[in-house]
Amino acid sequence: MRKMIKTVVEDAYKRLVEKGELPGEPVGSGHLISVPKQEEHGDYASNFALVMASRLKMPPRQVAEKIRDALADNEDFQQIDVAGPGFLNFFFSTNFWQKSLREIKALGAKFGSTEDGKGKKVLVEFVSANPTGPLHVGHGRGAAVGDSLCRILRAAGYDVESEYYINDVGNQMKTLGRSVYLRYQELLGREIDFPDECYKGDYIKDIAQEIIDEHGDKFLDEDLDSCLDFFIEQAVSRIFSGIKEDLSLFRVHFDNWFSERTLHESGYVEETIEELKAKGVIYEKDGALWFRTSDFGDEKDRVVKRSNGVLTYFAADIAYHRQKFQRGYDLLVNIWGADHHGYVPRVKAAVKALGYNPDNLNVLLVQLVNLIEGGKLKAMSTRAGEFVTLRQVLDDVGVDATRFIFLTRKCDSHLDFDLDVARKQSQENPVYYVQYAHARLCSVFATAKERGIEVRPASEVDLSRLDDQEEIGLMKFLSRFPDAVSGSAKNLEPHRISYYLTELAGMLHKYYTKHRFIGDDPELTQARLFLADVTRTVLKNGLELLGVDAPEKM
Repeated sequence: MRKMIKTVVEDAYKRLVEKGELPGEPVGSGHLISVPKQEEHGDYASNFALVMASRLKMPPRQVAEKIRDALADNEDFQQIDVAGPGFLNFFFSTNFWQKSLREIKALGAKFGSTEDGKGKKVLVEFVSANPTGPLHVGHGRGAAVGDSLCRILRAAGYDVESEYYINDVGNQMKTLGRSVYLRYQELLGREIDFPDECYKGDYIKDIAQEIIDEHGDKFLDEDLDSCLDFFIEQAVSRIFSGIKEDLSLFRVHFDNWFSERTLHESGYVEETIEELKAKGVIYEKDGALWFRTSDFGDEKDRVVKRSNGVLTYFAADIAYHRQKFQRGYDLLVNIWGADHHGYVPRVKAAVKALGYNPDNLNVLLVQLVNLIEGGKLKAMSTRAGEFVTLRQVLDDVGVDATRFIFLTRKCDSHLDFDLDVARKQSQENPVYYVQYAHARLCSVFATAKERGIEVRPASEVDLSRLDDQEEIGLMKFLSRFPDAVSGSAKNLEPHRISYYLTELAGMLHKYYTKHRFIGDDPELTQARLFLADVTRTVLKNGLELLGVDAPEKM
């Protein structure tokens, strides 16, 4: 809709230039199409005259009036007003909205898709949880955001790949291996003083028991150093297998699983450091290697190799982002936990130092999830083993409710996830509210079939019967779905789709209670069945972008 109006306005300007009625200045940037906050100001507004006025050396209202007059014979518009300092306010005709329904019907499952991102290659990296334990609800929110964003970007025409970065090296892996080793010893009868810094969850005991079941007491008399690598490998393998199962259940797909270990084993991290040395941005101090990140916008310089020769996590992250850009992506999207807020400037500094545009790296920070049950906040501590896993929530309230609720707010806002609400089969539950709208429409067609009413082909339906204000409102809102998808993709905000669907469901529920889809007038019935069919198509398309089912019965 926005593109259509933008094109109509700019084409009208070009015709006026050709006729000599306006100076022949080229169309500048900054021409925006917006939806007025007040309905009486039109369906859409253009600022074209305000943008061009200084170039044309004319008052903006005069420019706007000429364009309005040039569009006077366009039947798509009921009226075009010049407002304020020179805005063009467009009011579409009822006939236009009725025609738009036919377009939605013709496009079907493709309605909402755009070509905004055509030719642009995007890598979305998300979840990337350390394989030190099962996924918890915080990881689940990041998974829902990342997977839905991939779906939305693809719908907007981008070439998208999803990636999970496996942090499978470093002290956390040693701590994990040590935790399993000590539980292994304990389960075989040894008295163990379990350290506070080790992982205490029951899953550690489960892994240790599985090792006993397969290998018996083979490692009982082995010291930790001699078998640490084995326990790390066993723990990571088993935990990661569970992570993959949970993500699959959660309808989250990854194109790539990227191991941090491969960066080290291939020498790519050291190679990256050498490249930065050659650029003069790495220096030595107190036996350690430092990166001059402060030269590129970070608050201070950062260590990439400690004085003992051990590489830092930051060194691997620099190499990883270099590798991403070398794979040819135009845009990188990282979805991280909010606790990584301070890490963003240094990674962007590294990207800039490597010669890439830091604006091509977008980092979305996902805030914490407060899990609530019975009005009380549930404890969340991974290392202490006091947390609710994603799998537990999925088993409790289901995939649809979990995904939708995770996407009901902008990802950098805190989210209260009320389990009691998520369990309810009522309109208080946000996903039920939207899914019920789809199911209601499906029931309309089931009723029509029971009554022997045959739905006519689209070309045989008289849509001029849809002239009620609420019907026009529905048609307008349905037509804005591609705008919602486009805006969601452009701003990397999947919650915009859940907002849109919730508003659409509200409009449908209100319409359903006031009007009969199947009535005594056959022509009106066919027109309203057409509207019902198109509405359920848009609901289904939107739910698909969120990875949520569109049930036919509730």
